[in-house]
Amino acid sequence: MKLNIRTFLLWLAGLTLVAQVATAALPLDWFAEKGEMPTLAPMLDRSKPAVVNIATRSEVRVQDNPLLNDPFFRHFFDLPAQPRTRPRQSLGSGVIIDAKEGLVITNNHVIRGADEVTVSLHDGRSFQAEIVGSDPATDVALIKIDTDGLVALPLADSESLRVGDFVVAIGNPFGLGQTVTSGIVSALGRSGLGIEGYENFIQTDASINPGNSGGALVNLRGELVGINTAIFSPGGASAGNIGIGFAIPSNMVKQISDQLLEFGEVKRAYLGVQMQDITPELAQAFSIDIQKGAVVTHVVPDSAADAAGLKVGDIITAVDNAQLINADSLRNTIGLMMVGQKVKLDIIRDGKAKTLTAKVKQTRQTESNGTVHPKLAGATFGDIEEDSPYFGQIEGVMVYSVKRGSPAWQAGLRGEDVVTSVNRRSVANLEQFKPMVKNTEQILLNIVRGRRAMFLLLK
Repeated sequence: MKLNIRTFLLWLAGLTLVAQVATAALPLDWFAEKGEMPTLAPMLDRSKPAVVNIATRSEVRVQDNPLLNDPFFRHFFDLPAQPRTRPRQSLGSGVIIDAKEGLVITNNHVIRGADEVTVSLHDGRSFQAEIVGSDPATDVALIKIDTDGLVALPLADSESLRVGDFVVAIGNPFGLGQTVTSGIVSALGRSGLGIEGYENFIQTDASINPGNSGGALVNLRGELVGINTAIFSPGGASAGNIGIGFAIPSNMVKQISDQLLEFGEVKRAYLGVQMQDITPELAQAFSIDIQKGAVVTHVVPDSAADAAGLKVGDIITAVDNAQLINADSLRNTIGLMMVGQKVKLDIIRDGKAKTLTAKVKQTRQTESNGTVHPKLAGATFGDIEEDSPYFGQIEGVMVYSVKRGSPAWQAGLRGEDVVTSVNRRSVANLEQFKPMVKNTEQILLNIVRGRRAMFLLLK
């Protein structure tokens, strides 16, 4: 068959394209072993020992009837005050990020409320873990085991990820044991999903199922690019994977874990503004031609925003040269910064572009532990901050942190809870809260946790 020059060039271009696709899709190990079928096995042989199974055990209080939560009802019928308990167990996954120190990253929801945390290694060994710290707002937790012979995963720069990059999920779905699935990065910077307080998810179609939480999302070099956290499923999480999973980026994991290791908690940055999404109507009202950004609706006095010179009506379009999508993306960006970090804000004021620099502060700290009430020892309380998702939605007092094993912890209080009533009386702020719990023998708290409301009785 005769081959003209045009056909030959097209054929050669096709070979080049195939070679490029093969190079992107296959780990480098395969190319060093001529004659073998393409496989991810060499990379996984290095990565799998760093992914662990996590089993937790806790005692949860059980009430046969919700009326038993009411102390007045129990007193009237002379019913026992102490509720029954039952054991609760859960399974998840984790990733070793420091082999020498035995540090393991997982999700906060995997170890939340656990009395015992057991880590099982790839080689069959099991160890009791110590909880170093956790951050409910990002769903990241850091635990530690004391042993040698560990293997850690190196962390990749998640900012260098691109949609279409190949990724592999390693975890413990449904308690089956270590399982590997593969896919691509489907989207980056997913937020506004209502899964966590601060969201900047990697979306992937690598199969993620219950039990994968806390497991590894790795690139084809075997580097950790994310911690698998959640799935989207119309039938609920128990329905399984439909190709939409979310992972916390490795850069966020590193930032949070560094703070947990140093402080035992996250010292969250705070700009001090209330924001509103830019809309076509608002853009027209402000005589600007932009579709993305956030309008400043309130500046907190003496805040970082106030010191930087932000004003009501300013439209923030970018933070550190990264384009802002909406008000949620601003809150996520600032909340994930280090306290004291300087940030450049690109704004539009009166139709003119301008750049401001702010030095973000820490969220205001509050009254804590025994200074409020001995039964609340270990908890730190304060007003709901202006940049909290609860601000303007409900009235109450925020629980900023709870020391593990403290009386407040034993009573069931957790960080990020919002107390909305004390002994069936509504509470709006910290100043109201303090006298309401003072000199009280038992405290009945109505709290909001995530999307749930519940009562806690402290005796």
